[in-house]
Amino acid sequence: MKKNSRFGIVALAIAGVVALGFYAYSANRAPVKPVGESAAAAGSSVGIAVEVARVKVSDFADEAAAVGNLSSRESVVMRPETAGRVAAINFRDGTIVSKGTLLVSLDAAIQAAELQQARASLALAQSNQQRNQELRDKNFISPQALDNSAAALKVQAAAVQLAEAKHAKMQIRAPFTGMVGLRNVSVGDYVKEGQDLINIEDIGTLRVDFKLPESYLGRISKGQAVEVTSDALPGEQFTAVLDAVDPMVDQAGRAISSRARLDNAAGKLRPGLFVRVRLLFGQRQQVLMVPEQAIIPGPQPTVFKVTDGKAVLAKVRLGVRRSAQVEIEQGLAEGDVVVTAGQMKLRDGSAIRPIGDGAETLAPAAKSAVKQPAATDATAAVK
Repeated sequence: MKKNSRFGIVALAIAGVVALGFYAYSANRAPVKPVGESAAAAGSSVGIAVEVARVKVSDFADEAAAVGNLSSRESVVMRPETAGRVAAINFRDGTIVSKGTLLVSLDAAIQAAELQQARASLALAQSNQQRNQELRDKNFISPQALDNSAAALKVQAAAVQLAEAKHAKMQIRAPFTGMVGLRNVSVGDYVKEGQDLINIEDIGTLRVDFKLPESYLGRISKGQAVEVTSDALPGEQFTAVLDAVDPMVDQAGRAISSRARLDNAAGKLRPGLFVRVRLLFGQRQQVLMVPEQAIIPGPQPTVFKVTDGKAVLAKVRLGVRRSAQVEIEQGLAEGDVVVTAGQMKLRDGSAIRPIGDGAETLAPAAKSAVKQPAATDATAAVK
């Protein structure tokens, strides 16, 4: 009897283990409902929250903007060609000097003496030549003697020219009319050959050097108007004229080097200033513009256009950019609504729910169609 009771208990235990194992197996095989599935289902019925904006039409000036630098029409640093001691300085810093004005004189005592010696030798050679010519006319000397004196005369004339050139190089003169800068030497200083003495700048006309993207190559030409502004003179605007375009495009930056001519008779601007440049091409009318955030970059730019409460992927062709807005040349029409934020969550045909200030751009009917969730089966059953 005890043996049968013990066997029954073991059998019951084995049956319990088998039942527990089956329950565990069945529990693991049952699909687990993800956390937040109901929330996701509710969200999918409402749509993905995105920000939108309407395609607008605007007029603006067709222009190209760049930054540039001002430089003098003529600029030079005066340096002596011969070493010497400064004997005189004949200008004041920051003043206008005329072409040919003597700026700096170096001690030229030795050069002056050499010049006097050369002139004396020239005078003697001229007398000998005149005397030999008279003797030759009377056949008192040979033709060779006359030729020798003529050659000696030419040598002495060249010696005088050489001495005059050396003497002239001891005087530093202005090569053109302009404003002198700040001198670096004083009277009595010994200067070496090639040492900087003073700079001269012709600031009556300035050069504006700037670069434009290569896409403007076919739109710029000599004589175009250029507007120039500087942070040094806020509120003032200057007009320049495009003077030259470099025939070679910069391969590193894919840019076109250009130069404009700016009249600076009033002297307000100075070489070296940083300026902002605008080239005017005309006035653009009825241009479609959307925020830059709406553009999905790629080999073919695209946007998500809102159609019947869904995001439809549309290819576009872009134009110019102005103040965080970009021109749409093809792919959209006036009044279309595009997604400006939240594109990473969208697919072509995704249901959307506009939020933010841009949601007000949708028509009431369209907003109601987008925002109203579809009735669930449970709701339909209740109704």
